[in-house]
Order: sequence, then structure tokens, then C-alpha cells
Amino acid sequence: MKQLILLFTFSTLQVLSQQNKEKPSVSSNPFVLGLIDELPSKELNEKRTLNIYLPLGYDAKDTVQYPVIYLLDGSADEDFIHVVGLVQFYNFEWINKVPKAIVVGIATVDRRRDFTFEPTDTTMRSFAPTGGHSDNFIAFIEQELQPYIATKYRTNSDKTIIGQSLGGLLVSEVLLRKPTLFNRYIIVSPSLWWNNGTLLYEQSAILSSDFKQHTDIYIGVGKEGLTPVKEPRVMEVDANLLADKLQRTESPNVHVTFDYLPEEDHATIGHHAFSNGLMAVFKKVNR
Repeated sequence: MKQLILLFTFSTLQVLSQQNKEKPSVSSNPFVLGLIDELPSKELNEKRTLNIYLPLGYDAKDTVQYPVIYLLDGSADEDFIHVVGLVQFYNFEWINKVPKAIVVGIATVDRRRDFTFEPTDTTMRSFAPTGGHSDNFIAFIEQELQPYIATKYRTNSDKTIIGQSLGGLLVSEVLLRKPTLFNRYIIVSPSLWWNNGTLLYEQSAILSSDFKQHTDIYIGVGKEGLTPVKEPRVMEVDANLLADKLQRTESPNVHVTFDYLPEEDHATIGHHAFSNGLMAVFKKVNR
């Protein structure tokens, strides 16, 4: 009996060995979503990582030029993959809601430093000890990043910027203080409570009748409640105030979409609002 068991075991091992040998070899290759560029910045005194998505059919030797979508919080583990997926999906020819575009994800280094302006309220320092340097970050975008992208890639003059939370505050600041830097703005859950909401009361060239640039603005906010500061504000109220301020512009060239998403909160709103925002700001594009 022992011999029979040993013979059976040996035969089984032979069969398994043959089966293993007959299995085809499987190779794995990386799935490449885009490019990674590193841009040295004199304005920020550091090197910044850029995640770049190029649309299907992009050819550096071709004459076709593309819009550029600049994304704050654009690291691979932040919003880059989500936004690229939406852009790619909506420019399928059978959907055609968003034109083919280059997406530039600006990887995060220090959000509170880069996305907040110098506060007059010193209590803001407890929330953001490194904060107050958005002027440097905006200079980086205007004087270094945009020229770099325009030189290296096949771009046209159509420029969109997307930001959420503190990123939404930064986009709001650019919109009010340098409105011609972009022509499409997607602002999601903006942290307008920064410095007790003083940005909401600033005057801006975009509000005047002689503002000539065609500008599309989307502001999306969820049911987000009180802000995490000493004198709390209600985020959805602040977002509504910003939309109302912009909608009172005397310029016929400014178009504002306000989007309240009560089923979303500060953590979940991103994907839904990015989707709605892309469709809103590109709605009138002749595709």
C-alpha cells in the first residue's frame, strides 16, 4: 500500500509539473497615462513636478493646437487621474462635450503656502503657519508655467484652471485679481473663509463694463457647513456670494454657472463638480 501511495504521489507530481511547464508565459508592461515634467522655478525657489496628459492623436510634428487645462492638486495621488478620465471621456467623438485638451497637473508641495494670500487677520496663522504666499505661486503660473507649456507643447490661447477647497480659493483670487490669466475657471468648494472672507469684497476688472475677454466661470459647492476657523462661515453661503458678485458684472462677456450639490459634502464633491464644471465652461465651444 505504501508503494501504491508513493507511485500515485509521484505520478501526480509529474502531471502537475507538466501542466506548469505548459502554461504560457505572461508579460506585464506599464500602463502609461501621461508624462512627468520637472520645471525649476525661480519664483518658488524649488523644482515643481508637472503631470501632463496629451490627448489621443497628439503629434508634436502636427499643426493642430489644443486648449490647456491647468489643475491644482494635480499629483498622481490627488485629482490628476480623475480629471484626465473626465476629459478623455467627454471628448470621445460620440459624446463630444469637451474638446480634446492637454491637462497639466501641478503636483502639490505646500497647499497652505501656495494657495493662500497674506492675511491681515493674524489668527489665520494658527491654521496655516506657512501660508500667505499665493502671490509667488501666481507669478510662477504666469511667468514660468504658462510660457513653458506654450513653448514645449502644441497649445492655443484657450486656458482653463481648476481648483478645489484651498485650490478654489486660489482660483478665485486669480479670477478677481488677474482675470485675463485664464478664460475658463472651475471653482469647487472654495475656502473663501480665509482672512474672514475679505476676497469677497474686492473690486475687480472683471466686474466692469469694459472687460472684453470672453470668460466662463463655474462655481460648485456641496452641503458643507461651517468652516474650521475661530469665526466660522458657511462655505455654501460664501460660494453663493461669490457667484452673485460675479453675476452682477456689467460685462456681457462674463458667464457664470452656480451649481449647488446638496447630496455632496466637502470630501465627496470633487468628481461630480469637476464633471459638471467641464461641461459648463465648455458648453458654448464650437466643437
